[in-house]
Amino acid sequence: MKEIVINGQKREATGKKASKLMRKEGLVPCNLYGEERENGLPKALSFAVAFTELRKVVYTPHVYVVVINIDGQEHKAIIKELQFHPTTEAILHADFYEVNETKDITVGIPVKLNGLAQGVRDGGKLNLSIRKIDVTAPYKNIPEILEIDVTNLGLGKAIKVGELKFDGITLTTPAQVVVCSVKETRASKAAAAAAE
Repeated sequence: MKEIVINGQKREATGKKASKLMRKEGLVPCNLYGEERENGLPKALSFAVAFTELRKVVYTPHVYVVVINIDGQEHKAIIKELQFHPTTEAILHADFYEVNETKDITVGIPVKLNGLAQGVRDGGKLNLSIRKIDVTAPYKNIPEILEIDVTNLGLGKAIKVGELKFDGITLTTPAQVVVCSVKETRASKAAAAAAE
């Protein structure tokens, strides 16, 4: 997985009022959840990041391990949850989850289809049903994209998550979920009828 560095600053004041003031200054309130626990729940480190810094992590098709520099201290994390404004789509809040080289993480990885499907050559239309597949592994093992060869995919056929295998990672999206399929078109039906 690619790494990207962002700079943050610890925040003492929390709550709605403090968050509102922060957003006016162009900062996004964030929490970092790590190994530390308090009353059995993960303890959060509250910090703020400039919107301009955070946008390079959020508005991208890539999945990054984010190296967060908070007042000179580095933390490696992944984005766990984002909150957006309902009308302006501005980022209101971000939650990060601290990672290390041994602990497994679950993250959605983009799918890339390779090859020209046999069903498309026969007049069908290739349909991508899901853009990301959830995978679990230590972050060092997680690829940037999952490449799927569709060359042998015939007309009316589909590839499901359960049929896929990748080294060093476990796929956690349910096995019966369809990743892609070749749908019949009018042209393919006409060609099949002519062949008969």
